[in-house]
Amino acid sequence: MDRFDNLPNEVLCHILSFLTTKEAALTSVLSKRWLNLWKLVPNIDIDDSVFLYPEEGKREREGILQCFMDFVDKVLALQGDSLIERFSLKCKTGIDSDRVNGWICNVLRRGVSHLELFLDFSRYDSDSEDMYFLPEELFVSKTLVELKLRSKYGVDWWYASEGTFLPMLKTLDIDSEWIILCAELEMFRPAFPVLQELYLANMTWSNSDEAASNASLKKLTIYASGFDDYLNPKSISFDTPSLVYLEYSDFVAADYPKVNLTNLVEARIGLMVTEGQVNLIRAPNDEDDGFLHLKNVWKLMSGIRNVQKLFITADTLEVLSLCCDMMPVFNKLKFLRIKSDKERGWQAMPVVLRNCPHLETLVLEDLLHYVTDKCGDACDCIAREDKGCSLSSCPVKYMKITGFRGTIREMKMIKHFLESFPHLKEMKIYIEENDPTEFEVPGMLKLVSQVLTHYDKFFSCDVQFLVYTELYKKWPAE
Repeated sequence: MDRFDNLPNEVLCHILSFLTTKEAALTSVLSKRWLNLWKLVPNIDIDDSVFLYPEEGKREREGILQCFMDFVDKVLALQGDSLIERFSLKCKTGIDSDRVNGWICNVLRRGVSHLELFLDFSRYDSDSEDMYFLPEELFVSKTLVELKLRSKYGVDWWYASEGTFLPMLKTLDIDSEWIILCAELEMFRPAFPVLQELYLANMTWSNSDEAASNASLKKLTIYASGFDDYLNPKSISFDTPSLVYLEYSDFVAADYPKVNLTNLVEARIGLMVTEGQVNLIRAPNDEDDGFLHLKNVWKLMSGIRNVQKLFITADTLEVLSLCCDMMPVFNKLKFLRIKSDKERGWQAMPVVLRNCPHLETLVLEDLLHYVTDKCGDACDCIAREDKGCSLSSCPVKYMKITGFRGTIREMKMIKHFLESFPHLKEMKIYIEENDPTEFEVPGMLKLVSQVLTHYDKFFSCDVQFLVYTELYKKWPAE
């Protein structure tokens, strides 16, 4: 303790800021000097699970929730009107929502800049039939820089936010079972003039036509899931010219009328389709409105054509097969990662690779995919006279294959890649010990390893076969 006692108060408070408020308060018993130090910490971290402990039935004990609320009241009262930088609150149904809103208003008055709320309240609070809303003061704060909202239940707290204006907010992060924004996404432009990062998980559109429009936004993440009565939004637009990172997962929209993403560096696209839509993709019908709407995905891809890193899912690759003739050229793309699935096809793979003239790294998560007569020559599934044509024009130098199962089909595909990519320098093939593979067959792992060693000697490309060792929780040294 002598070493700590020699440190200035500012340093000790900084150390205490890494503890929860309850843990910091416990240090007051160490000595007279520590008695009030925790009150000077500009961060408050309140977690009812830490206070109540996850012991069986303790939360239901008489008076325990009241003790927790009294503790928070006391902490805030002892700090008075001192400035606060960060306030993190985690609590569940059973805590008086009016008390919670009082705590939030307290820290807002004290100039909080980073606010994290993990409120597992039901849509209705525990004491009444009224729907729970965050206090209106939250939506007009002049000091908030970062706001994070988490809930196990639906977040429709934005009903009370028509007058929202947060002039200093740079990061908004919302994640819950489902999110409804009762105003259009367009509201984010005037309400958050300096917003740079927006994260919306489990998004439910309140309008069939949506537009993300914000000139300052640099990082945007949207995980949307659709309504029960309709899955596919009518239209989605992105007017975010400063955006450098986009992660977008949603059912395919009927249209993408505006995609202004001129400065985008990295995109992660996870378009979703139903099984009925997959059937439409594989059996085109120009008279079907659903089929025609799916084809508009080319507008989204055209809007992200300046990316340097691109991640696409198996569903996305399947949908792209509808717009191969309109696929943009990705002149800046150097890193491409594609997730495969045995139920989704590779029809678009050849044109995607041909349209990446400067691609350096290709990562394939799983090689197995649904075989169609349009796989082209990207795989070795169907014999073709022009086998290897699209791959031979692809400049990829480094290739990584994950989820390898050791099947004959995969081995043929690997040989096909080694023969067809003319500039390939390195190929790394990964398997995980606990994944379902063919290696349970006696001698199969050794046989596959020998074949890949042969490839390493026969081809100029450096072929590495790497096994994830569960015992050591890591990949072997490469």
